[in-house]
Amino acid sequence: MRVLVQRSLSSSVSVEGKIVGKIKKGLVLFVGFTFGDTENDIDYLIKKVLNLRIFEDENNIMNKSILEVGGEILSISQFTLYADTRKGNRPSYINALNSIEAEKLYKLFNKKMAENINVSEGIFGADMLIAIQNDGPVTILLESRKDNGKK
Repeated sequence: MRVLVQRSLSSSVSVEGKIVGKIKKGLVLFVGFTFGDTENDIDYLIKKVLNLRIFEDENNIMNKSILEVGGEILSISQFTLYADTRKGNRPSYINALNSIEAEKLYKLFNKKMAENINVSEGIFGADMLIAIQNDGPVTILLESRKDNGKK
């Protein structure tokens, strides 16, 4: 499982010209799944996201978590996080989990995340337009396993 984290001052996601999710200060999460991902991967990355100290404290040092600053989450499904471009110029998505299983895990991820913080989300599988006011910029890639799904 991979989560690309972007610190944001405000963000929104639109589908067919209609805003379906938006946040003020917080994090935009692009969430992707691969073969072998489980609830344990979800739990690990939720804990990591919620406790990342990437918001400034009173001394302008990145030392506070999203929970400490009262931020929100915008969660976007993103199978292209598992793009493989090692051969040629056309990405292969063979390592991305199939949409049926990925959607189940994505919904579980959002449900569990929402137990701790306000979560807005995009629409799984839709063509989405995401507007992000990236703060910093701060962008961090998190992975639940460094072996990219191979055990």
